Amino acid sequence: MKKQTRVTHPKEVKLLDGNDAVVSPVYRSVKFTYPTIADSLSADAKEHGFDYTRDSNPTTRELELLAAELQDRDDAIATGSGMAAIWLTLLGLLEAGDRVVIFVESYRPNRVAVRRFLPKLGVQFTMLSVHDLDGIEQAFAQDDTKLVLFEAPTNPMLQVPDLAAITALAKRHDVITVLDNTFAGLHNHGRYELDYFVHSMTKYANGHGDAMGGIVIGEKQRIRAIKPLATNMGAVLDPGVAYLMARGLKTYYLRYERHSENAQVLAEWLAGRKEVTRVFYPGLKSDLGHALARQQMTDFGGVVTFDLDADKDRTWAFIDALELFTTTASLGSTESLVAPVKLYLGTDLSAEEQTRAQIGDSTVRFAVGIEHADDLVADVEQALRKVFG
Repeated sequence: MKKQTRVTHPKEVKLLDGNDAVVSPVYRSVKFTYPTIADSLSADAKEHGFDYTRDSNPTTRELELLAAELQDRDDAIATGSGMAAIWLTLLGLLEAGDRVVIFVESYRPNRVAVRRFLPKLGVQFTMLSVHDLDGIEQAFAQDDTKLVLFEAPTNPMLQVPDLAAITALAKRHDVITVLDNTFAGLHNHGRYELDYFVHSMTKYANGHGDAMGGIVIGEKQRIRAIKPLATNMGAVLDPGVAYLMARGLKTYYLRYERHSENAQVLAEWLAGRKEVTRVFYPGLKSDLGHALARQQMTDFGGVVTFDLDADKDRTWAFIDALELFTTTASLGSTESLVAPVKLYLGTDLSAEEQTRAQIGDSTVRFAVGIEHADDLVADVEQALRKVFG
């Protein structure tokens, strides 16, 4: 064989039977083949084989099955981002003439998807408060209501919806439930009768702020209903990123526990400060969602939101004075982050809607990392001292 040909067809190195890699390899190949065309058409190939990475890939599939198991379901589709996962469920389940129920407390990009873009496709929406169970039932009872998209807890104000009540109402009225479960994580809420879970795997799953991805999780028949669209739209997760996500999941439980412990410490400390008027964290006994969160979750997550006794300028000065908290809109990383809520997460809402969502100029969100809690408290204290004296 000529060397010009050999570089395209190198000798293949295969492991001996029983000589397995301890860490799963990354399958970078876009294409997969079979010994014969007939083999590629077999039932086993159709069910478990691989053809083209836009459809499926061994590395990505390993991540999908792991995430599904953690969420107490049996199938999943990994995507290039959390919002790609949201859009996959919306486009895969809705058609012109349908209606979606969304909530004013929801994550801003989710609201934007439903309120700005879905109407262009002939899909209408109803926006309520996640606590308005009477309004939710009335909306579900409308003939055109097809789907509800919500979060638990909500981002950024950490409101805790009643999952049992909402899922029961949805089942009664044949409404599809889609829960963005990013805040609560893959280990929470699996026991509830939710049709689809969506996660931004960029956050707690990856955990290091260096890889972006999303996932839709559900029972196999539900995932199969949207799989053709996933393959066609091509919002695929790169196998190299899938490997990083799977590696991140090895420390997921350890990190989430530390995030939650640190958030609890900070929330309790903030609740005792005169510069702080309100703290939103379901781990606080004083939080309105505490009792419900204790029923629904095993821990309370790494996000703490609070209001300062300050105007916008002093609030921003406080954020700028922080040294360990990086100002950005993400969460779930090892390092602690801070966001001015109204600026980063409330600009799509009217003034009246911001009031309903409890978002003001002085609202701040901490995405608490895994540093030592004493250092985080000390950093917040020095920033408060600089601004408030």
